[in-house]
Amino acid sequence: MMDSRRVFLKKAAMLAGSTVAINWLPESIQKALAIEAPKGSTFLDAEHVVFLMQENRSFDHCFGTLKGVRGFNDPRAMKLPNGLPVWIQGNKEGAYFAPFHLDIVNSKSTWMGSLPHGWGDMVAARHDGKMDNWLEAKSSGNSEYKAMPLTMGYYNRADIPFYYAFADAFTICDQHFCSSLTGTSANRSYFWTGTVREEPRNPESVAHVDNGQINYKDVKWKTYPERLQKAGVSWKVYQNELSLPVGFKGEEEDWLANFTDNNLEFHQQYGVRYHLAHYQWMKERVKELHKFLETNPKEELLHKAKAELEDLKRDVIHYTPENFEKLSQFEKDIHHNAFVTNLADPNFHKLDKLSYKEGGKRQEVEVPAGDVFYQFRKDVEDRQLPTVSWLVAPCRFSDHPGSPWYGAWYVSEVLDILTKDPEVWKKTIFILTYDENDGYFDHIAPFVPPLSTNKDQGTVSEIDTSDEYVTLEQERKRRNSNNVSFESPIGLGYRVPMVIASPWSKGGWVNSEVFDHTSCLQFLEYFLEKKTGKVIREENISQWRRMVCGDLTTSFRPVDNISKTRLNPVDRDGYVERIFSARNKKLPTDFVKIDSQKLEEIKSTGQYHAAMQMQEQGWKDACALPYELQLKVQHTPTMLSISSTLERRLNTAKAGAGMPYYVISYVAYDGHPSGKVWNFTVREGDQLAYEWELDKIVGEYISFALHGPNGFYRAIEGAKSHIPAIDVYTKVVAGKPILCVQSESLNWDLHLKDCSYDLFHAKAMRKDDPALVEIDCSKSEGWYDIEITCSEDHAVKFCYAGHIETGKSSKTDPLMGKVKL
Repeated sequence: MMDSRRVFLKKAAMLAGSTVAINWLPESIQKALAIEAPKGSTFLDAEHVVFLMQENRSFDHCFGTLKGVRGFNDPRAMKLPNGLPVWIQGNKEGAYFAPFHLDIVNSKSTWMGSLPHGWGDMVAARHDGKMDNWLEAKSSGNSEYKAMPLTMGYYNRADIPFYYAFADAFTICDQHFCSSLTGTSANRSYFWTGTVREEPRNPESVAHVDNGQINYKDVKWKTYPERLQKAGVSWKVYQNELSLPVGFKGEEEDWLANFTDNNLEFHQQYGVRYHLAHYQWMKERVKELHKFLETNPKEELLHKAKAELEDLKRDVIHYTPENFEKLSQFEKDIHHNAFVTNLADPNFHKLDKLSYKEGGKRQEVEVPAGDVFYQFRKDVEDRQLPTVSWLVAPCRFSDHPGSPWYGAWYVSEVLDILTKDPEVWKKTIFILTYDENDGYFDHIAPFVPPLSTNKDQGTVSEIDTSDEYVTLEQERKRRNSNNVSFESPIGLGYRVPMVIASPWSKGGWVNSEVFDHTSCLQFLEYFLEKKTGKVIREENISQWRRMVCGDLTTSFRPVDNISKTRLNPVDRDGYVERIFSARNKKLPTDFVKIDSQKLEEIKSTGQYHAAMQMQEQGWKDACALPYELQLKVQHTPTMLSISSTLERRLNTAKAGAGMPYYVISYVAYDGHPSGKVWNFTVREGDQLAYEWELDKIVGEYISFALHGPNGFYRAIEGAKSHIPAIDVYTKVVAGKPILCVQSESLNWDLHLKDCSYDLFHAKAMRKDDPALVEIDCSKSEGWYDIEITCSEDHAVKFCYAGHIETGKSSKTDPLMGKVKL
């Protein structure tokens, strides 16, 4: 038996409740924490970047209860058009449900399969930004589970302790969104290529937003690995085996193939059908079909078999090893690098039966007989790891809800492999991310662009956003059907987890800059240019996406600025046993249904206090963010306007970046019912302005709210004719974060109240003395939450909340963590 196989079986032996491997998962993390990079080094001294994109989990679903992140205790969570907080979702029957705990041990939640996660239901759940259709859009396709509000289910530290320990050890990104409101393949296309169109800048080029448009369709647009190859940068994609047929039967494919998660298989230029194991299978399959046709008399089966046989006979002739050798060296190289498998492991196509006890009875489960990391492990041990690596897990280790949650073993093993030789880890960056949210709820509305040709949707700094949109006409053309009633921006999609592990990102930090899957490509662009002097730019990424999504560099700190990290051990004995044994447990029943009396109470307060009890208390170190959004609300007898600018607060910030935000109206406007949303993106150096005509607001009152990244929040309420001119902005004075409140002219006395952070006692701005008010926010690490009201008109209320960036690191929101200042 090979050493790596023994290691796997030893760890998998926890199915039997073995104490042999106690604490083995956290040990992998503690080993990584113990290894120090050379003094004076930065992330630019790394030599290897390793990516692992897992499957189908939303941020709230995984990390909504983690200390320090914008999770269930988000004090600035959006309000739905019906007046309820976003946590309270309703269905067509009039029932309302809140997030509930999916107990991984005492229920079979991890054995119940996935929820809907395609373009149509993603767009439907978002509901034009209203975020109020999760229960209907994401109800299970399994009739037994359909009435259950499973979309609202979440896990906590007790369920997935390894992932919480991993986040506590390194840097978690809580404003990381998947790239598109779609399923797996489109999001992974952004991850590897930056686009979903053959002609990325042409909005009439079909948007490949469904898996079926991409998987094995021989798409042709350029990928980033091709650009690496051309630039002479080493790279590989590691997997046990591809997803093309190679002869797997039964459970073999789920444990051994890559789950169609390597999108390079779908690009014509990579010649995936030359893959030797697939070619050998094709030859055997041709023989099987000939025999089948000779013995099966059923006409409908004969027709299907004949069609398959003709296709295979053609491919067997074309995709021969001899023809592969006729390809250009570039074509052969990208094929080999994209499809690195464990061919050298004699057991890589085999399963082995593992015996264990459950309830006093002996049971058996099949597990890989070989090492699913064989080639990756060997390259690391031989110090042949390329500059850029992508890992692709088999289905059973992918974290996909359609498969039991065994992925923690896979992530831990990656960390074990990379830290076995400290000299390797000292120069490695490991990035764990997820492709999409499956059908699981997340409370943060994705930031999306307005269609630049439609001012009714909002506005954006001088760029064309039509390449980020699928119009109604385009959707009908794409589906070849007029029975289509929606159009939508392609993305961003919902938040998904991302943890960045390296010697320069350890310590349990939180990064709240907006990222998506193209951020990984933008990181490689920056990193490789600094390392090699070569500009390797992914031209497929749209202008809007480059503006809005950061390049991950704010997640790293020089090693000299990183203090030693201590991590409390997490008892992992019996982890896999817990997962496997839960398959026969009861269905989840701990749903949180909200009755009518509670609904009215929640509406009146605007808060769902139970959500605030779910999240761990405390705060974390927060990465310095590069920009500060400044907004000014102005009012005339006929117009309400918002102007915005973006200030650079971090010298290392990339040029030309932008900040997204959205405005939602809680009154009817211009034929739209309550809940109309406008989307905005302002670029550094620009001034963005937008106006609302007051006579288009139904009724006499305004009620608007504005949401931006990292808890940025503004709200305006009052009579249309009585909106005072108030300017609230931020500045940094001698390193201190200062909130400024000023009014050019006042018709009434205004009252300022600190709602959350005890930064000041109540203040008044007198109409006869509208002086500038400055509030030092150092005590709260730059966080502020103020309310401005008017004694002459009690309907007037302005709310301002957020964080002041100073160019230096700070702390996460103390209000979320119930931290007493």
